[in-house]
Amino acid sequence: MKIADYNKLDNATGNESQTIMSDLIPPPIRVGAVSYLNSKPLIEDLEDLAENAELMLDYPSLLADDLAEGRIDVGLIPSIEVIRNSDYEIISNACVATQGPVLSVKMYSYVPLGKIKRLALDMGSRTSATLVQIMLAEQYGVFPEVEPLPMDQSIKATTADAILLIGDRAIHTPDTKFAATWDLGEEWLRWTGLPFVFAMWAVRKNQETGSLASALCQARDRGVTQLDEIARREAPKLGIEVSVAQSYLKKNLSFHLGPAECCGLQLFQELAIKTGLAPEGVPLVFRNCISAG
Repeated sequence: MKIADYNKLDNATGNESQTIMSDLIPPPIRVGAVSYLNSKPLIEDLEDLAENAELMLDYPSLLADDLAEGRIDVGLIPSIEVIRNSDYEIISNACVATQGPVLSVKMYSYVPLGKIKRLALDMGSRTSATLVQIMLAEQYGVFPEVEPLPMDQSIKATTADAILLIGDRAIHTPDTKFAATWDLGEEWLRWTGLPFVFAMWAVRKNQETGSLASALCQARDRGVTQLDEIARREAPKLGIEVSVAQSYLKKNLSFHLGPAECCGLQLFQELAIKTGLAPEGVPLVFRNCISAG
């Protein structure tokens, strides 16, 4: 087939040649990744490692929409979206997870936790928005009315009893007095004894990705060896100390979907179903026999 195509090229000129060339070159694989600091180790040199891949950055919730609507082919999307959509497969054991305090996912409450009636949710979040509702329901029996907190608005823009913040802006502690503060990673570990997975690389069924799965793992492996460099590069952009960024990347996050992380993910799915925040019957599918090991 390749020989025939090259023969056709030899006999073609002008527009015909350009048309044949465009037919031979596959379109780039559109890869969407999270723009937050917590995802930088997963995409270190990814554009160099991944053949024919086009990288774009956005908020987690928007990436989920992009993957669902076909604007990207592969996405580092909120884990809750994989749990909710039977058309998705997990393509890599690279992920964003935590085994304790996560620092960048926090709920701040002006009232005691059992008295929360209105909860403002960071619009960049879907997994954390689900998790905080699960924990409030399971631990305190409360089901607050939820409202969005736009990503370009501060906590002063809402009069809700409690506010969930995620990502880079959650690293900055608000200069406000609260009755209670939850670090969701820390609270999940205290409650379940398991790690929590916030985001994973997912792809739609039947989407061809070539060698991308291998490149995603290579990028993660390279990124975790360069955490100090990533921290020095990214900290000034976020207005935080380099030491804070280093500690965050090294102590608050993990980037490998192992057996314990899979157990945490499965428990999260069960609780989301129980709370009515995810449908039943959606299997967690690992493509190409990628395991949790």
